[in-house]
Amino acid sequence: MSDPASITRRLLLIVPVLAVVLAAAMLVGASFGSSGVSMSELFRFMRGQGGDSVAATIIWEIRFPRVILAAVTGATLALGGLVFQALLRNPLAEPYILGVSGGSAIGAIIALLAGLAPFPGMAMAAFAGSMLVLGLVLLLGTGRSRSRRESLLLGGVMVNALCGAIIMFLISLARNTQVQHVLFWLMGDFSMFSREQLPLLLAVAPSFVVIYFLARPMNLLLLGRENAAAMGIDVRTVSNLLLIATTFMVSVVVCHSGLIGFVGLVVPHILRLVVGPDHRLLAPASILGGASYMILCDLLARSLPTGGEMPVGIVTALVGAPLFIFLLWRGNR
Repeated sequence: MSDPASITRRLLLIVPVLAVVLAAAMLVGASFGSSGVSMSELFRFMRGQGGDSVAATIIWEIRFPRVILAAVTGATLALGGLVFQALLRNPLAEPYILGVSGGSAIGAIIALLAGLAPFPGMAMAAFAGSMLVLGLVLLLGTGRSRSRRESLLLGGVMVNALCGAIIMFLISLARNTQVQHVLFWLMGDFSMFSREQLPLLLAVAPSFVVIYFLARPMNLLLLGRENAAAMGIDVRTVSNLLLIATTFMVSVVVCHSGLIGFVGLVVPHILRLVVGPDHRLLAPASILGGASYMILCDLLARSLPTGGEMPVGIVTALVGAPLFIFLLWRGNR
């Protein structure tokens, strides 16, 4: 394990580079769209030089909130995947595959049908649903056999399928006016987000802080619970804090963005190849890298169709599902 001075030096190199990438992705995401507002106009508005009021409305009321939501969603799902992979010691673990996102969606849909406000009503319902699903997955994966990690993955896939069935049942109970919105939201939808909802995304910030300060214990958890406890880690407390923080932040973003899969699989695996396995580097890198990745996926979702847009979850699945299949195949060789 690297010493703190070496980690600090590498952070001072990695974080600024990824921050520049994120800033560039945000500029591109706010500049391109069907309305034709160019990047030069965006720079004029940023410099306070004014311009077309319609263009200003498009940038600040539509594109900017959407880019922020995409960034927060990507950062949260990437960091969530990183945490689950460390806790379960399974490189294929991530919120969508384990059913945590599906549990959040069930809670959010129930709250939506009950007429609860997005925050805290939907967020709390989504958190409760995700915690129930996570508890069920962990229960299915209990045991001391060597196949425990495979049981966790299989249990997550099965519970995720069950969540999908429950979601379809709940949609069948919805009014006709709600069905189309819910279906599009389930596939990943940033289009309904508004500037007034931006402060709600701050709810994920405490989870980011908790996970970052528990990055070193996550390194030790990869050695096994017994070894981590022998090195002075309170395994139960650390695991519970990580599970609660991760599940809560995933619930918050699912309420606003819907079900978006495989981000927590793709981003951590790519970043491990770049920055190495140390979670003290991977945690901030996942936040910045996940944010950039999701903004670019959303840009593709808006740009690929000739008319309208596709749900961003389709783009992330087209990228992530083949990687999941490859990693599963490689792990069984």
